[in-house]
Amino acid sequence: MATVNTDAWDKDTSLGKTVFTLVVSGLECIAGTVGNGFITAVHGAEWARGKRLPTGDRILVLLSLSRLLLQIWMMLENVLSLLFRSSYNQNTVYTLFKVVIMFLNYCNLWLAAWLSVFYCLRIATFSHPLFFMMKRKMVGLMTWLVWLSVLLSFCFSIPFCKDTFYVHVNNSIPVPVSNSTGKTYFSETNVANLALLYNLGIVLPLSMFILAATLLITSLRRHTLHMQTSATGSRDASRQAHMGAIKAISYFLVLYVFNAVVLLLSMSNILDTNSYWNIFCKVIMAAYPSGHSVLLILSNPGLRRAWKRLRHLANHYLEGQTL
Repeated sequence: MATVNTDAWDKDTSLGKTVFTLVVSGLECIAGTVGNGFITAVHGAEWARGKRLPTGDRILVLLSLSRLLLQIWMMLENVLSLLFRSSYNQNTVYTLFKVVIMFLNYCNLWLAAWLSVFYCLRIATFSHPLFFMMKRKMVGLMTWLVWLSVLLSFCFSIPFCKDTFYVHVNNSIPVPVSNSTGKTYFSETNVANLALLYNLGIVLPLSMFILAATLLITSLRRHTLHMQTSATGSRDASRQAHMGAIKAISYFLVLYVFNAVVLLLSMSNILDTNSYWNIFCKVIMAAYPSGHSVLLILSNPGLRRAWKRLRHLANHYLEGQTL
């Protein structure tokens, strides 16, 4: 069995590292909570009023809701792991946090992949018969496919409960440069199980996202090149919109792949608990859902308008409070 073992002293993390991790991840969590909460509230309110949402907006609501839960859960884990180690390093608690994080990340990866596939099928233009067939059949089945992917995320997360993560505490380890003893936390990860389960759960949504994003970028770029013959009027505005969409999708693609790699590194425990690389992974994992939510708001005209209205109302309220 291939395992990775790490250990950390009860007071091994410096105050500076603790404060930096909590402040940076906390700010990212606040930004992500505001962004994803805003998207969920805007479309969720319409959904709750009985208004039929387009398929893309329904996927967006579920994606934002899962990211909202993910960021709250990751922030809770950061607080417990850095400030309340004795509670966090109970085997049941430690495993619970890891399994829930895997489930929420799987949901995020799947929902982001389906959102990319949906936009690809709706926007991209290709003459291949297979693309027309997928465009005709998959859009209608998208809601069922989304719920199926949530079920798959749950099924792929459950095996992490057993024989993958283990942690225990030794209260009698001599403290270096001291005559006393202190608590040392030993965490063990079965890398073989983790790599197998992680890859099984991520390979399909990752492949779908990369393929759909690549096809969409190719289609938009080809369409943009056709419009370059005219640089004025509506054609120029349309070309600028296409270029903005290409940039946004490219950013999504980089964030998606980068987050998938960092998630594997973080969950495998191959990085020392108190190392700067481990802190970097925590920061990146918190940055992905918040950064993606900001990009979604900026790239969606309806959400942009709703955000401007919210800002106007907030400014009007604050001005009234100062009078």
